[in-house]
Amino acid sequence: MKTKLTILASIALAGAALAAPQTFDFKDLKGINNAGFKLDAPLEAINGSASDISGTVTFDPENPGVTKGKIIVATGSLMLPNPMQKQHMLSDKWLDAAKFPEITFESKEFKNVRTAGDTTTADVTGTFTLKGVSKEITAPVKLTYLKDKLGQRVPNQKGDLLVIRANFTIKRSDFNIMPGQFEDKVSDSIELTLSIAGASPK
Repeated sequence: MKTKLTILASIALAGAALAAPQTFDFKDLKGINNAGFKLDAPLEAINGSASDISGTVTFDPENPGVTKGKIIVATGSLMLPNPMQKQHMLSDKWLDAAKFPEITFESKEFKNVRTAGDTTTADVTGTFTLKGVSKEITAPVKLTYLKDKLGQRVPNQKGDLLVIRANFTIKRSDFNIMPGQFEDKVSDSIELTLSIAGASPK
């Protein structure tokens, strides 16, 4: 009887271990992860990106709805094709990168969670912080869990990948970025895209 109980306990523990949430690190040494931003004003369209992205996300393949995490973008890594525009963007009048070196999003809750195969879509609510101002926003997100695929992205490493894709819009006026000014050239609406993959080594 004791032997049977021991076997059952071992199976239960093994199952719990397999179902345990995993932590994925989004500091990408390859520099492929990126966040894009687009402003489409009447006189000028501005398109840029940032590649210095970090953060961690805890994801359970068996229960994606409990996903939690924080993604960080280094403000100083924001790039624009025009050097003068980049200088203005990072200055104290606009993003003030020296005083506010990070742009962050920390998730709080996932709703409308739907999973098909390795892909989960949901609406994630969390705190978005830009230029020292924090706002609660809700954005659609797609999570793709790629078991044992880390080695295909990073040679000589074993583990899993979590790919995150998101596209949403914020207003610069909500974050005290020159509100109401120069809107003929710098749109108030900013479209943001996130294309990142995090690693969970084994």
